[in-house]
Amino acid sequence: MDGQMLTLDKFEEASETVTKVTSETKLVFSEYFSAQTGNKVYLKPENMQHTGAYKLRGAYYKISTLSDEERAKGLITASAGNHAQGVAYAAKAYGVKATIVMPTTTPLIKVNRTKSYGAEVVLFGDVYDDACAKAYELAEEHGYTFVHPFDDLTVATGQGTIAMEIVKELPLVDYILVPIGGGGLATGVSTLAKLLNPKIKVIGVEPAGAACMKASLSEGRVVTLPSVSTIADGTAVKTPGAKLFPYIQENIDDIITVEDQDLVVAFLDMVENHKMIVENSGLLTVAALKQLDVKDKRIVSILSGGNMDVITMSSVVQQGLILRDRIFTVSVLLPDKPGELHKVSGLIASVSGNVIKLEHNQFVSINRSAAVELRITLEAFGTAHKNDIMAALEKEGYKPKLVHTNI
Repeated sequence: MDGQMLTLDKFEEASETVTKVTSETKLVFSEYFSAQTGNKVYLKPENMQHTGAYKLRGAYYKISTLSDEERAKGLITASAGNHAQGVAYAAKAYGVKATIVMPTTTPLIKVNRTKSYGAEVVLFGDVYDDACAKAYELAEEHGYTFVHPFDDLTVATGQGTIAMEIVKELPLVDYILVPIGGGGLATGVSTLAKLLNPKIKVIGVEPAGAACMKASLSEGRVVTLPSVSTIADGTAVKTPGAKLFPYIQENIDDIITVEDQDLVVAFLDMVENHKMIVENSGLLTVAALKQLDVKDKRIVSILSGGNMDVITMSSVVQQGLILRDRIFTVSVLLPDKPGELHKVSGLIASVSGNVIKLEHNQFVSINRSAAVELRITLEAFGTAHKNDIMAALEKEGYKPKLVHTNI
């Protein structure tokens, strides 16, 4: 490992530097998640940064260390969105040109915001790794200075300034949960946390469909996943940073993986209980809380970003409501005669169910007078209320069946 980087002096220098462009993201105590887990849970809301994510820290610090000549050549990077905005914002602050290569799957809000800072955006490839290869190609062709989104010790030092702020504000922190994509944030945070207090446990959190760091730690070397599949686009990385890997091996205490459906539920929890929009990658540390087998500990979950487009947001909310049994669809058979629909709707109303949609299928049976199908999409307060509605229908002899909800 490079003894010249990731030192206390460098972290202190980075902390002083990034304050020129970062917002103060004070810890938010979460009564909801504390009650859910039996711990004292605090949120580090990096989604509230100017660019909507922590990436501004590493990008700005890296660019501050470049020579005037390196900056004058123009900057280039590859990113699924948040580092892109960080480099674009920092380049604008220094008055230099920036080119950003982003996967074609990048949410529109991240593309547009990157452009709004004056950067040129090139869309290429399906995942970050494809975009990165293209960025290196363009850097070679035009002589641009490449600013790597994570596999760079200077960038990681900038990201680690988050740990400095956490420890200053909560000196007795026991656990810090940090998202992992390529490993830059995890490297900076875990290294500085251990330098400040070796007793702090730093837990990395990855999407189950893109757990490249967990796979690498298991093998004892950097490995490349054959493919990645996750709604956490900001951490959809096939290969972790090779320069960072030794620091991760030394300073990360454990890695938790999170399924996509847990991120969906976490989004709903965050919106309803904290009125905050946090993107899927930023929710990894929140979704991982229930997997921590500890009690009465002071835990900080780093919310790494909040850049989510409205279409994705609406889809996640819808799926979250379904997973929480707040919306469900039930099928019942009833005779095709006047008054039956009124009878069913009245029964549902009597147990406070709210009908969202009705589908009446007269052709489910050749004997329409014996049975037609009624599919009812309902809004409920949760699982217990859903069960009450189902029981009420069952009691009246409708033999309700749950069906796949598609609203």
